[in-house]
Amino acid sequence: MLSVAAIRGILQCYNLNASDVLCEQVRSYIELLLRWNKRLSLTSVATSEEIVKYHFAESFLATAACQSLDGRLADVGSGAGFPGLALKMYVPSLRVSLIESNLRKCVFLAEVIRALELEDTDVICSRYEDLESSTKPFNFVSARALGAIRSLLEWMATAIPDHGRALLWLGATGVDEASVFPNWAWDPPFAIPRTKGRFILVGSPKITS
Repeated sequence: MLSVAAIRGILQCYNLNASDVLCEQVRSYIELLLRWNKRLSLTSVATSEEIVKYHFAESFLATAACQSLDGRLADVGSGAGFPGLALKMYVPSLRVSLIESNLRKCVFLAEVIRALELEDTDVICSRYEDLESSTKPFNFVSARALGAIRSLLEWMATAIPDHGRALLWLGATGVDEASVFPNWAWDPPFAIPRTKGRFILVGSPKITS
């Protein structure tokens, strides 16, 4: 298992600062993830170092792609908790809802929340398409490597109020696909350091009169 110093060093390679408390949380999370991954397919990333790089650092970089990350965030298709649960760790003031349709993955997410004692964080065991329209609007909605961009953006447009923001972790093809939707205004894609062709795309639905 990586030391706190090693975790901090990896994150610093991405220009990310991390306290001892955060690095200890990352260590605990990795231990849970690797233990549960033996019986539940949560990640194909096999080593602790790669987990810090691919899952944690790339999630934390949302704070560079989207300057003001504060309020209520919904993470769609949370899976093993990335980026939503990682962002909660990096920005403790966030109020986070993890939307995941797989019951066993929901149990894992709940266990991480309990073990790390994360407040203002809940798990919604549902497909995002099936959430009731009465669900409170979010300030941010995040999603990583989900297909069906069209239906996702249609749902996101109803889930975030005026000036809300969507954060998408995408490859170059996904960026091109999202960019053609006329009802969305996108910031320039944020290139994820130390990767080839992976980006964080941040944007908002266009306000129509």
